[in-house]
Amino acid sequence: MTFASLGLDPELVRALDEQGYHEPTPIQLEAIPEGLKGRNVVGSAQTGTGKTAAFLLPILQRLNTGRARGFRALVLVPTRELAEQVLGRARAYGRYGKVRAVAVYGGVGMEPQTRALRTGVDIVIATPGRLRDHIDRGHVDFSKVEVLVLDEADRMLDMGFIRDIRKIMKALPGTRQNLLFSATFSTEIRRLAADLLNSPTEIQIAVHGKPADGIHQVVYPVDKRRKRELLSHKIGAENWRQVLVFTRTKHGANRLTSQLESDGLNAVAIHGNKSQAARLRALSDFKSGKVRVLVATDVAARGLDIARLPHVVNYELPHVPEDYVHRIGRTARAGLKGNAISLVCVDEHRLLADVEKLLQTNIPKEIIPGYEPDSRIKAEPVSKGRAARPSGKGKPRRKQHHSATHRKKGSGQRRTAAR
Repeated sequence: MTFASLGLDPELVRALDEQGYHEPTPIQLEAIPEGLKGRNVVGSAQTGTGKTAAFLLPILQRLNTGRARGFRALVLVPTRELAEQVLGRARAYGRYGKVRAVAVYGGVGMEPQTRALRTGVDIVIATPGRLRDHIDRGHVDFSKVEVLVLDEADRMLDMGFIRDIRKIMKALPGTRQNLLFSATFSTEIRRLAADLLNSPTEIQIAVHGKPADGIHQVVYPVDKRRKRELLSHKIGAENWRQVLVFTRTKHGANRLTSQLESDGLNAVAIHGNKSQAARLRALSDFKSGKVRVLVATDVAARGLDIARLPHVVNYELPHVPEDYVHRIGRTARAGLKGNAISLVCVDEHRLLADVEKLLQTNIPKEIIPGYEPDSRIKAEPVSKGRAARPSGKGKPRRKQHHSATHRKKGSGQRRTAAR
């Protein structure tokens, strides 16, 4: 099966071919034809399987072949990094067309975004909070919008964006195509789909909560106070050159980065308190090899697209088990292999059990000689702080809904993904 056989125009196929994307992935096989037909779609697939191309390619073809110009497609994403990633994909896939796109997000000045919105673009890729700011100031004309995409919808719910999303949707034309994509098909996502979308085609690829193929997972039991020592030891002894490390909090990310620097490792932190310029610089240095270790929180890392990332480390396990799948999905992308390492202390045994319950399997454990856990240490409660899932904010309102129509399901092995 080729992209051309899905009904995509030669210009789009040419752009994909030049980037090395020749065969559609399972989510693209299911979603692109539905998108080209103008149908509403709810799609779920593992991270790194090509969801971005699954919604961008039909949008680009629609806008290239249509006569009307102006703001006709809106893509809502949870983070600045994902907005930039989607913008880069839109420009790459649409390089032979005339579609103009802009990313709109917080952390930078509003004036350049305002000028772009007023002078004319075809696709706006935005975080909900910043787009709502533009709405409140009268900067946006939604009258020509034909397509709405909610990308990484599960993360947007977790981050409490539901009110912003609802306000944005009230400003959109009532007749439009709606596409919702998520890494999981949780109860909340099904409620959102039923509440906001009209009879969508449901496309589910892969088993809920199952990590992508090609990821080698291992747990290293270790005392909390020796985690950083073990991490530095593994990076040095095994010569890990590119490592993405997850912490639960911004403060923890900053502290660990300073400690790794003291150990002689080039490290940088990326989280919500960093400016957009600092985050982009950190990511660029990490990709180029100037920085060996990138320490990140869950929100900051959502949307990171790092080719050939070999190692992901859970320095601290997440409170929400689904976030474990999102984290380790940063490696083994596009059919490659990768390693997911978790440093687990006695305090985190319950969190580990929750992850294994979600995965429906036990992750192999390996005790590193010299770092054996002290059995005399008693477990203490893990503070949730601000990193945990909000308890109420961001939850869709509870109503009785008809579930989304099941029309398509699929499964299949990972292939080189047009992401």
